[in-house]
Amino acid sequence: MEKLILGLDPGLAVLGFGLIKCIYNSKTDKIDSTSLVDFGVIKTTKKQEMGERLITIYEDLHTIFNTFKPDLAATEKLFFYRMSSTILVAQARGILMLVLAQHGIPLIEFTPAQIKKALTSYGNADKSDVQQAVARELDLDEIPKPDDAADALAIALAASWLS
Repeated sequence: MEKLILGLDPGLAVLGFGLIKCIYNSKTDKIDSTSLVDFGVIKTTKKQEMGERLITIYEDLHTIFNTFKPDLAATEKLFFYRMSSTILVAQARGILMLVLAQHGIPLIEFTPAQIKKALTSYGNADKSDVQQAVARELDLDEIPKPDDAADALAIALAASWLS
């Protein structure tokens, strides 16, 4: 069985996405192979009004979903220390959840520690260890850039193993 998994690292200025294809063994339900399909970011600027920024995210997410038709989406649970950052990310997350619902794509969420542990076996791993694990697991010559896209790929990989 083939499954396309879309990892999403939500943000208002930069929303990372990473799409992987997993081939599962029909007899064991274990993954036979995982490959990179695409990754990138959706960017908005502070010069744009809030509504324009959210429309950009909305339209670009629709384009991604219509182009790739993922079977599953995964994201990181919302957790921030600064209230202003939390509110901005929550607005982008709301758009993300709306578009997922419009496309009928199920969403699973993980804590940062769950993602780190899935990729490195250590829940307090640093960002560089997680990024190296992404490159290794997807057989890439280098770590995907920007960081938001690499984070989204880490989320997709975690979803492939934990869902």
